[in-house]
Parts: sequence; C-alpha cells; structure tokens
Amino acid sequence: MAGSKFGSFKSEKRSSAGAAAGAGAAAQRRDPYEVLGVGRNATEQEIKSAFRRMALKYHPDKNADDPVASDKFQEATFSYNILSDPDKRRQYDSSGFEAIEADSQELELDLSSLNTVNTVFAALFSKLGVPIKTTVSATVLEEALNGSVGISQLELGQSVFRKVEKQSAHFYSVDITDKEAKMGLVCRVQSTAKSKFKLLYFEPEENGGLSLALQEDSVKTGKVTSAGMFFLGFPVYRFEQNNSVAAAKDPDSAFFKRLDGFQPCEVNELKAGTHFFAVYGDNFFKSATYNIEVVCAEPFSTEKEKLRCVEAKILAKRSELSKFESEYREVLAKFTEMTSRYAQEMQTIDELLKERNAIHASYTNNTTLQRSSSSNKGKTSSKESKSDDDQTVKKEKKSKSKSMEGSRSDDDGPRKEKKPKERLRRKKWFNIHLKVDKRRPC
Repeated sequence: MAGSKFGSFKSEKRSSAGAAAGAGAAAQRRDPYEVLGVGRNATEQEIKSAFRRMALKYHPDKNADDPVASDKFQEATFSYNILSDPDKRRQYDSSGFEAIEADSQELELDLSSLNTVNTVFAALFSKLGVPIKTTVSATVLEEALNGSVGISQLELGQSVFRKVEKQSAHFYSVDITDKEAKMGLVCRVQSTAKSKFKLLYFEPEENGGLSLALQEDSVKTGKVTSAGMFFLGFPVYRFEQNNSVAAAKDPDSAFFKRLDGFQPCEVNELKAGTHFFAVYGDNFFKSATYNIEVVCAEPFSTEKEKLRCVEAKILAKRSELSKFESEYREVLAKFTEMTSRYAQEMQTIDELLKERNAIHASYTNNTTLQRSSSSNKGKTSSKESKSDDDQTVKKEKKSKSKSMEGSRSDDDGPRKEKKPKERLRRKKWFNIHLKVDKRRPC
C-alpha cells in the first residue's frame, strides 16, 4: 500500500552540458522545508498536508496562464519529492542537494495538465517500458476537499462492478463497528480488462471535505490488474517496485536496493465509523472497468499471522542485504582484479610463445637453406675431384699401354700383342717354384 506521492517525469539520459546546467540550477534551488513552509522536524503528515495545500493553490488547472504559479507548483513538487522519501530526506539533511542523485529522482505527471500531444508521448514512453507515475488530478482533489463529490454507500462484503472515466474518480463510504475495526479491514480492487487505476483512501476534514491520505497504484498480477489496502491493527508495509530502467543499467545495485521500497504504511488501523475510498481512472486514453470490495479481516486470521511473519522475515532480510552488500562489493573488487590480472597474464604468455615460435621458425628455415647449399657444394666438389681422378687414371693407363706397345714392337716384332693380365698370369704360372727330391728316381 503506497502513500501519496507527487513529482514529474524522469529523464534517464543527460548530456555533459545539461548536467552542468543542472548543477547550476541546484545551486539556485531553495530549501525544500522553506518551500513547503514546514520545520525540519515536520512529520510525514505535516509535509503531505503542506504540499497538498500548495498543489491545490498553484496547480496548472487553476492557473493555466500564470507562469509564476507553474514555477511554484514545480518547486513544491520537487521539494515534496525529496522530503516525502525518508532516504532522500536523510541525504539532503546531511549533505544538501549534492547528495541526491538526479538519476534516481522518480518524477510524476499530472495527466490533467498535459495537452493531447504530450499525453500521446507519455503513453508511448509507458509502452516502451519507461515508468511514468501519475498523480491524481487536482480537480478531483479540490472537489473532494470542498465536499462536492458524489459518494456511494458500500456494504462490507459487497462487490461492485463499475466503469470510471479517465482522470475521474468514484467515491465510496464504508461503515464499520468497533469489533470490525479491531479485527481489521481490507479493500480490494481488480480489473479483468487490465485497466490502469488508483485506489485512494480519504480522511474527513473539519469542513466536511475529504483529503487524500493514501494511494495505491494498480499492478499487473496474472491476467488482471489489482490494488489493495490492508488495515489489520499491526504495522503493515507497502512495497514499491524499483525503477526497471535503473535496474537494467546496474543489476547489482538494483538487487541490493530491491527491498528498500519496503516501507511501513502511514495508516495501520481504522477506528469505528465511516471511511472513504475512491477508484481513480488512471488510463491515458480510455476509461477503466473494475470490481471493488471491502471485507472484514476476521475470517482471515491465519492469513494475518502469515502476513505478519512474512513481513518480519522481509525486514530481517533487508538488514542482512545491507551487510552482505559490503562483503559482496569487496569480493567482487578482488575478483575483478584477479580477472584483469588473469587476462594480462594470458596475453603475456601468448605473446612470449608467439615470439618463441617465430624465432624457432626463422632458425629452422635459415638452417635448411644453409645445409642445402653446403651439401650441394660438397656434392659438386666431390664430383669434380672424382672426374679429375678418373681422367688421371685414364691418362696413366693410356701412357702405360703405349709404352708397352712400344717395347713389344721392338722385341717381338710382328708377334701378336698380348694383354697385360694374360702375361702376368702366365709369368706367374711359370715362375712357380717346384721342389723335387733328387734322391728318389723319377
């Protein structure tokens, strides 16, 4: 169950020049407490009431051609956006505007102040996934504050199906007894057509009018959109989803801040008497169909205890996450350092091995060339020496054969020429020494 919040549209991307201009504008901003006219110890309800008065006074619906009123309305909206958020208020109190991150500002739109073209662009942004929060029309709030709205009686356990036009509201009153107030009350609204709407709770004023105290935006749950308010007699928490765009930019931060939106509701129980609810058509172009039902929580005692137990666990987990985040950041930084070193070492090793392989390849190629050239030279020289030896032997044989032929021609005359081998064999044969024993007769 969300509290009433107001703001303007958020811009995710900024140029450096725009950021510098924004820094200059921040230096000229007035103190949010001064803008709303409240003290630094003001309660949430006091801040909310002060902003509601200024919003109704300076709203563009009532001051269409007054640029001064428009500026004051924007200034009041920005101031309330800071002071209504406990974290932003704490940051501002400690360090001023500089401590507030501009990108984390969730700003809202009042559709009643938009013309047709701007409304079309807002719808397109919403379709693209850019979260655009809207405020309740100042006209509806003013009519409720003046007591000029029609109110329908709604019985406990009664379900009503109706259709509400865009930027309009249907008001309902519910009467409860002391016993029913003690057991708790639950207001539920659903739309099978998946219409966009707001569930509102109003408190009665002394003048008979109604002032907005709580609002819950519809969310998609399965095949329907729904919203609910729970008054169970013990602290009940509302859960606001984090910005999906910011989560996409930094998933880690989105995870650790996921439970930061788990905040206690401003109203935990209702007293006996008459209470006022409203369903506001929050669609850009068309009306919203819905079912509304207010039931007593007496039959849901088991669900009440389960809800109390689960919310206690969520709170404990939120405190654990804050401790775990510091440990995670430390380990992540070490892991990032080790990963970077791993990549550098891998690159260095690859470069060294590449250089080594290049040297080996160069050495092997040069040696092959040298060896092939030297072996070719050796073969050539050996061939040349062998050819020279052969020629020398041939010349010697030729000269020897000539000399032998000359000697034979001189001694034997016309005797036939005998080959040197045959003569050597014959001579060797005739020169064999035979031993004969002379004492024995033949």
